[in-house]
Amino acid sequence: MIETIQWTGEGVVMIDQTLLPNQQEFFTCRDYKDVAHAIRTMVIRGAPAIGVAAAMGVAIGIAQADPENLDAQLAVISAELAGTRPTAVNLFWAIDRMNRVYREHRHLAYEALRDRLIAEAQLVRVEDIAINTAIGRHGAPLVPDHKTVLTHCNAGALATAGYGTALGVIRAAVESGKTIDVFADETRPFLQGARLTVWELQQDGIDVKLITDNMAGHFLHSGQIGCVVVGADRIAANGDVANKIGTYSVAVLAKENNVPFYVAAPLSTLDLTLSTGDQIPIEERAAIEVTHVFGVPVAPHDTEVRNPAFDVTPNRYVTAIITERGVARAPYIESLRALMEIK
Repeated sequence: MIETIQWTGEGVVMIDQTLLPNQQEFFTCRDYKDVAHAIRTMVIRGAPAIGVAAAMGVAIGIAQADPENLDAQLAVISAELAGTRPTAVNLFWAIDRMNRVYREHRHLAYEALRDRLIAEAQLVRVEDIAINTAIGRHGAPLVPDHKTVLTHCNAGALATAGYGTALGVIRAAVESGKTIDVFADETRPFLQGARLTVWELQQDGIDVKLITDNMAGHFLHSGQIGCVVVGADRIAANGDVANKIGTYSVAVLAKENNVPFYVAAPLSTLDLTLSTGDQIPIEERAAIEVTHVFGVPVAPHDTEVRNPAFDVTPNRYVTAIITERGVARAPYIESLRALMEIK
């Protein structure tokens, strides 16, 4: 299994996803500002992985803080990390979790408090892998045997602490003995599908073919695709799903062609404070990601660009949401809350 992120004696070490697939190198974050930089520049990406990184960012920040001024420094650390990317709710969930642990143990001596936060950050990572494995277990029965699975972006081990959400479902289906192959959308403009999903599945020996984003409709109409499985960066209470830009288009095409469209995500991605997906903030990224490919310009100089990193898929296009506690189906406002209440 790919080790996406680890806590080490040298700092928070993560695989640099901006260099894949051509170079497999690791980026070492020696303070919380390095962690924030890694999240902002997509050295690490994927909602669950961002959450783990944020937890470790808080921990390393407090580990290097002045023991005489911890409360104020925690606020600065948390604000720096929270300001990196606005859409993935796991980022804020992890920061809130670490702040809660801090408050609960604030009475301890500094060394004990520091060690407690480091342990909590490491626990977030361990729990994430276990959660993804459970998502795979619940999702595998939904994958048709002897069919192709279409996925968009990268919701695999690289997007998590390990195993993956959408790719975790695919992995679990293969491990259960099913014969399937995968079509990976390239996922413009950052090419997470081409660079990351294809590379990751190749490491596991899973049959994968790369297609451009605008080929999805053709293959969904062909009858070859048994289901679509994607991840999520935030899910509203009604089941509207924010995921990588282009997901909405795939969902509409899947429904038009009667192909099940599944979302695989941990419950930490659920944001019950938002009634619908219209309230989800959508990150807008730099124009150069669209006008250039690997530094090579592909559009005229000074071209105006819009570059939303995510879109929202309305719940009517979602066949089911696969979580670590089971599978939610419409009406999602009831099924998702029921899963959240399971102890």
